[in-house]
Amino acid sequence: MLIEVEDRLLVLIHAAGHFYALDDVCTHDGGPLSDGPVDGQDGTIACPRHGAKFDVSSGAAKTMPATKPTVAHEVKVDGDQVLVRLNEE
Repeated sequence: MLIEVEDRLLVLIHAAGHFYALDDVCTHDGGPLSDGPVDGQDGTIACPRHGAKFDVSSGAAKTMPATKPTVAHEVKVDGDQVLVRLNEE
């Protein structure tokens, strides 16, 4: 799901019972990660443009053509609210 936090676009991911938030940008070519598929088995989200995969918990680039991580943000669930704290990496 695409969300905006303090004028920053993030992809909010719910996988394997946990919530994760990443910058909504592929570090390879700027593609929108929110348009890509999530693989709950290996914990990745793929860029829809060229297939680069990123770890949903850390933002680490897992496959080429991406070589740099995207920024991961802290997520906390409080009742029925999902709270995101931005990380300025």
